[in-house]
Amino acid sequence: MAAARCVSLPGGNWRGRLTKIKDSGQCPVCNHQLEDSNLTEEEYSHLSERIIKDVIHGADTFRKTSPQELEAFQTFVENRLPFDIVIDGLNVSHIKPRKMQCENLFDAINCLAKENARLLVLGRKHMLTNSSNWKREIMKEMQSKADFFFAENISEDDPFLLYATLRSGKHCRFVSRDFLRDHKACLSDSVTRHLFRKWQRGHQIVFFPAAPGRSINFLPALRYDCVVQTTGDTWHIPYKDVFEEKYSYQIPRKWLCIHQK
Repeated sequence: MAAARCVSLPGGNWRGRLTKIKDSGQCPVCNHQLEDSNLTEEEYSHLSERIIKDVIHGADTFRKTSPQELEAFQTFVENRLPFDIVIDGLNVSHIKPRKMQCENLFDAINCLAKENARLLVLGRKHMLTNSSNWKREIMKEMQSKADFFFAENISEDDPFLLYATLRSGKHCRFVSRDFLRDHKACLSDSVTRHLFRKWQRGHQIVFFPAAPGRSINFLPALRYDCVVQTTGDTWHIPYKDVFEEKYSYQIPRKWLCIHQK
């Protein structure tokens, strides 16, 4: 629903209004459809190839994982494709500090497994050791609902996350609160970095703690691209009242629609 605040721009018959874009990507003020966040087949193929070359097999990868572990993971994924959602398990497990980490992850899996979605959870080997945070019976139940890959405790799991999501196809989403800036920086040219950010905006499901006694809140990946867009007689600009660096992965829900009357 459009907000009440309106502004008029000098130098032309323009009018601006704050609003909230519909989930479909349509602006309720001017009825314009925002640009789709999906990449073309050619763009997707190019991005996948560059991610595998520059990030997965890049110079930094083997500092935190071994060639043997990476090969084992690739074989694991190829034998189970495709997935619908890939989850950064350690990332999700810390969402509510006062709950057991396995309970946080269990809540997330139960929420995301609806409609028979195929889930891949990227975990660490310490999760398999029965402890105060990782109860064996809860882990066993989670493994009946999702595929798990347990990396070494010192391994960097973001390259695994990117590989599994991209190999699963354009429909696959991933769950993480990481910015993935380091991986974007590894890409060798500005065109590929632009494609990465556009793909990320349309495929990353972010999450945050819900009110006490409730489950985790998820913000679904959007079907429209969250960048300034214009058709010549309309402008759509994502808008935030307050910007906090630690929440920069959250896509602005407000937009400024500027159109000619």
